[in-house]
Amino acid sequence: MIIVMRRGAQEQDIQHMIQQVESLGMKPTLLRGTERTVIAAIGDERKVPVGMLESGPGVDEVLPVLAPYKIASLETKSEPTVVRAGSLNVGGGNLGVIAGPCSVESEEQIIESARAVKKAGATALRGGAFKPRTSPYSFQGHKEAGLKMLAAARQETGLAVVTEVVAGEDVELVAKYADVLQIGARNMQNYRLLEACGRTDRPILLKRGPSATIEELLLAAEYILDAGNQQVMLCERGIRTFEAHTRFTLPLATVPYLHSKTHLPVVVDPSHGTGHTPLVAAMARAGIAAGADGLIVEVHPNPEKALSDGYQSMTFPQFEEMMAGCRKVAAAMEMKMS
Repeated sequence: MIIVMRRGAQEQDIQHMIQQVESLGMKPTLLRGTERTVIAAIGDERKVPVGMLESGPGVDEVLPVLAPYKIASLETKSEPTVVRAGSLNVGGGNLGVIAGPCSVESEEQIIESARAVKKAGATALRGGAFKPRTSPYSFQGHKEAGLKMLAAARQETGLAVVTEVVAGEDVELVAKYADVLQIGARNMQNYRLLEACGRTDRPILLKRGPSATIEELLLAAEYILDAGNQQVMLCERGIRTFEAHTRFTLPLATVPYLHSKTHLPVVVDPSHGTGHTPLVAAMARAGIAAGADGLIVEVHPNPEKALSDGYQSMTFPQFEEMMAGCRKVAAAMEMKMS
């Protein structure tokens, strides 16, 4: 259930209601909006005296949350969540663009990429230091050395760093260097990892699993939110279907559907969603037209020699051209874009 506080409710009233929720054996999560403050009470509601909560100081109303994902639901928070991390600003009419190579290969490569994508208008740098690969013989990333290279690129360009964390024991290390922690598609239902990321103060980019339903994606986000981290972005990166002309099928209907269910911002990944460089720009524009709050795109100095995902990575000129087209669509959608 959610406890909606009155406009102008005093802080002492809010804290009193939090204590009341805890005394009933439920877990309170405080959600502050620009107009209203809401307390989400998570737990067994069957024995909760709703009347006692409704009569609390500063309380406007107490409402049930019908969706299984309680904190992520629009029923709990009607205002869109805006995720901010350094140069990256996603949600609430702001379009963030995260770009860079699939893998950090060298300091020279990642700094060159950071300079190029920033010049073209990207607002954050992506790059994998820990790489979960299908084959154990594929390049697995430079790990902490790669994180240090990303930090050097941030120092050089000022771009926020988005990089993947693949195990709970690595969360503290990756958070030391990264501005945003990415949870990849393979780990969307790694619940211990979700909880560990939820205990950090770093925003999270949560990718949809290739066989996951929308409800499963939202419930995965709920693990992060329930652990205390409210800065979560959802990423549609394509799902498996019977089609073989693309690496995955990128269902852009996901974007407006998610906006009808959750206050969390939605990012589209047209690189993984298509797996073919010539298709990326068109699907990036389509993602913005569908209402996406952000894009994450793979860009490499020399895709032919990339250690991973070169076949879906853009060159610097291709990325510049993509950004020019995206700006036109963003303007038509009244989205703020650098």
